[in-house]
Amino acid sequence: MQGTHLFEYAVIRVLPKVERDEFINVGVILFSKRAKYIRMKWKLNEERLRNFSTEMDLDLLEASLKSFEKTCNGDIDAGVIGQLDISERFRWLTAVRSSCIQTSRPHSGFADNLDAIVEKLFAEMVL
Repeated sequence: MQGTHLFEYAVIRVLPKVERDEFINVGVILFSKRAKYIRMKWKLNEERLRNFSTEMDLDLLEASLKSFEKTCNGDIDAGVIGQLDISERFRWLTAVRSSCIQTSRPHSGFADNLDAIVEKLFAEMVL
């Protein structure tokens, strides 16, 4: 039987050298409009990132991902974008961009337990 919540998710990627179009998956973001749910989970694997590029500023990258997460969560200090409703925040976070933090195209599915899906996707796509 299908789950009760339609959801969309995207994989969060870091491109140490954007011009090479190579990336490392560092997180996932999951959204369900009907459930009024949005959640992001991420982790930086410094060793993997250093294997791609020794020039990456990991402190800046971590700060950028924290800002991304604040926007996802709708934190007051996330600015105007952080104050949008969850569907608009998800669309903004998953919009095509040419920065060192990008996301995959959104994918969809059905589930009863959205938190469990975040954990499953994170384990499969990032760890």
